[in-house]
Amino acid sequence: MHAGNIFAALVSWLLVKSQDGRMVLRIEDLDIERSKATFIDQVQRDFEALGLTWDEGPYFQANRDEAYRSAYESLEARGLVYPCFCTRADLHAASAPHRGEKLVYAGTCRNLTDDEVQARLAKHKPSFRLRVTDDEYSLVDLIQGPYLQNLEADCGDFVIRRSDGLFAYQLAVVVDDGEQGVNCIVRGMDLLCSTPQQMYLQDLLGLGHCTYAHVPLIVGERDRRLSKRDRDASLDKLLETYKTPEAIIGHIAGITGLAETGDPVSCEELLAHFRELDLSSAFPDLVQIQWR
Repeated sequence: MHAGNIFAALVSWLLVKSQDGRMVLRIEDLDIERSKATFIDQVQRDFEALGLTWDEGPYFQANRDEAYRSAYESLEARGLVYPCFCTRADLHAASAPHRGEKLVYAGTCRNLTDDEVQARLAKHKPSFRLRVTDDEYSLVDLIQGPYLQNLEADCGDFVIRRSDGLFAYQLAVVVDDGEQGVNCIVRGMDLLCSTPQQMYLQDLLGLGHCTYAHVPLIVGERDRRLSKRDRDASLDKLLETYKTPEAIIGHIAGITGLAETGDPVSCEELLAHFRELDLSSAFPDLVQIQWR
């Protein structure tokens, strides 16, 4: 974990507790090859050390294939899914960049004939995309405010099953949120542009919409998110520098605007102040906050 993960988890915990809700811990281990048991154990120990406790879970995605397959097949049966043979290079060449990192899919494989599909299947394993409609989806984010996206113009058909057979993040989290009773989602603002797609999936699968809060990203420098190379922002280094979990929480709360100072504070102590905050104006920048 690093400062950015901790900040998002902290806001999530504070928001849930301020509304007398229940915190769910979900381990999103769809990619089994990259999801090692030691990493999963460490994440839980890190949360506990910081005082970011949970009320339900941990739930895992690695054992949820049947639930995802059922949702996928219901969409497929309605003619909403088609194979896509585009490579990453194809996507970048044919798609237009939109809203930061998002590429708008050009629909290259949307209307392939049966013969064309069979010919390409002989050469490549496809991913599978969900057809979108020319509809607008809007929400009022608790932090970012009003947000609107036209699925066709601003997104395009999106992948719900990868070429390696794994179900995609978009499908999995929507199915899990519905079955696990999740109704409030807090995450980095880089995922705001994915929210209308998930709302669309919720509608198709007969699930309710959630409340969303997309927090600013903590960055190493402008337009560069924190990564493993930002060792001074890793939890190990933070413990070495600040010595206690309360000091780490206090420093992050201070630079992000969750607290007036960077003095050590526990999550529970921070909760009283958080109840008085207006999230739409609490942060110094709604998009990026520089780590220091």
